[in-house]
Amino acid sequence: MGLRVAVVGHVEWTTIVRVTRLPTAGEICPTRRVWEGPAGGGAVAAVRIAALTGGCDFFTRLGDDAEGHQTRKTLQGYGVRLHTAPPAPSTARALSVVDESGERTTLTIGDRPQPSGAEPLPWTDLDDFDAAYFTAGDPEALKQARRARVLVVTLRELATVAAAGIGVDALVGSACDPAEQYRPPAVPPRLLVRTDGERGGSYLRDCGTTGRYPVVAPPGPPVDTYGIGDNFVASLTVALGSGSDPDTALRAAAADGAACLATRGPYRKVF
Repeated sequence: MGLRVAVVGHVEWTTIVRVTRLPTAGEICPTRRVWEGPAGGGAVAAVRIAALTGGCDFFTRLGDDAEGHQTRKTLQGYGVRLHTAPPAPSTARALSVVDESGERTTLTIGDRPQPSGAEPLPWTDLDDFDAAYFTAGDPEALKQARRARVLVVTLRELATVAAAGIGVDALVGSACDPAEQYRPPAVPPRLLVRTDGERGGSYLRDCGTTGRYPVVAPPGPPVDTYGIGDNFVASLTVALGSGSDPDTALRAAAADGAACLATRGPYRKVF
């Protein structure tokens, strides 16, 4: 059997629009829609993992609305196997504004549906998984994700890690995002990764070893930054799940993130 990798997390129905510049306060600014579909960290990572491994199991909660039904259809078309908790009334939405430099600014709208570990999902299947990536859920869902041999968690869920009181193999976040600042939990991660945009990124291992990984040039002109981090961590999770050492895994992840930079939207065109 091939590598088995899962995602436990969330979906946001996302619209990406292009502007010549971000508006100032009170200004009306024309936009051009360039992409729309299911995204958010969980969905984007699940699609990329499916592309890298031939499939991905996604433990999530969808909205009981048109966007939720389209999300299911779209993700299944990308090879994602969905395990869904009872539906939420509606799907969370997001608007991502991309300026001429390709940088994105994202606004989320509505509460984010996420899975709970107490719900009757096939959690025990994760006992046979090589890796899991956690983007959203309650502490019990995180404990269920810990069944996988390797567990990677976004730094945005640091409070969930602390509440669950478990050790994780890797915490991954942006050094530039205030929502992803690191405060050591009671059980430090085996690997802490901080991405740093055009400067590459850094890592800290639990043995005390520190290092940096270089930035990778995109394979074409930059288009937009949406989904770079999600593609990065998807590739990192796959590499760590396959047994790669952190340096090798981070080089692969940096290349995957750079390739996303040259693509409109979060999903790569060629798998």
